[in-house]
Amino acid sequence: MKKILVWLSGWVDSAVSAYLLKKQWYDVTAGFMINYLAPEWEYCPTKDDIEEAKRVAAYLDIPFFTFDYREDYADKVLGYMYEWYKKWITPNPDIMCNSEVKFKVFLDEALAHWFDWIAMWHYARIVKTPPARASLPPQLRGTEGEKYHLLKWVDANKDQSYFLAGLNQFQLSKALFPIWEYEKSQVRQIAQEAWLPNANRKDSQWICFVWKVDLTTFLEKKIAPKPGKILDTSWKVLWEHKWVFYYTIGQRKWLDLWGQKEPVFIVKKDIEKNEIIVWTTSDLELYDDKLFVKEFHFLSRANYEFPLSAKCKIRYRQADQDCTIFKENDRYRVEFKDRQRAIASGQICAVYIWDELVMSGVIN
Repeated sequence: MKKILVWLSGWVDSAVSAYLLKKQWYDVTAGFMINYLAPEWEYCPTKDDIEEAKRVAAYLDIPFFTFDYREDYADKVLGYMYEWYKKWITPNPDIMCNSEVKFKVFLDEALAHWFDWIAMWHYARIVKTPPARASLPPQLRGTEGEKYHLLKWVDANKDQSYFLAGLNQFQLSKALFPIWEYEKSQVRQIAQEAWLPNANRKDSQWICFVWKVDLTTFLEKKIAPKPGKILDTSWKVLWEHKWVFYYTIGQRKWLDLWGQKEPVFIVKKDIEKNEIIVWTTSDLELYDDKLFVKEFHFLSRANYEFPLSAKCKIRYRQADQDCTIFKENDRYRVEFKDRQRAIASGQICAVYIWDELVMSGVIN
């Protein structure tokens, strides 16, 4: 039997994943990743999740282990966050967590203990194509002559392929997504019919930031505040901000502006002057029809011809946007059919052809 280490998070999707794998007669072991533990004086949801995961593992009669990745998480995810915020760039920790912790540290641990695959409950699909012809160059062949393609989930409202945009062929070849063919309502139904202990547990809203924390307070532990002005597009001073690097284009929260007739959003950041410019959502400066990416990460192949017509997302759950990608001397230019709201440096531009995520890059 093939040995599988399934990430058992304590939530219903992971429980159903373990249940389905056991029904298929795989040798299933459950693993819980401890990425963060709050101080004793703070509520820590990680501890609740561990107890839920233990209950599920006991019910399914499968071995259960915990893996302490707090150091890896602090180095690869939190450290990355701090450094990017210091550079005035808004990072995406969820994608980094998947690429560097869940599908790297956890995968390495599984392979070191002679597991054949890891199983995740991410809402996406992995499709394998037959071995490529020997006449093709090595860089166009997949792992062991096969290609692995990352596709959107069947339930478009919950698709998480965007968060997996940094995975490579090896990681895709060693991962299983057991719930790939079910919609969310079906997953919940399977859990209830199987009488899983957490069948009715409310879904988590946290993907990689696994604890409830005020981000401003969290970042201030490492980055000293630097107050500056908040202005409108007529250069009228409206208020004062704590630190410009914390805010991102299109943001509304934590501006603490009162008495405005309409909600206002950040339309520009002046890093040199340490100033934030804000105005209403209709402001033209909040929209643009192009962005730049220094380098794309190709998931399954790298021989695309440019200009390339495709679909793009610049944030999770955004509807697919028609675009054309041009290759310039030292970067790529992505031009959109429609102007995009709040394009932010540091976020990920994910490129799709049909349902497949084919490449991704950091917005420059």
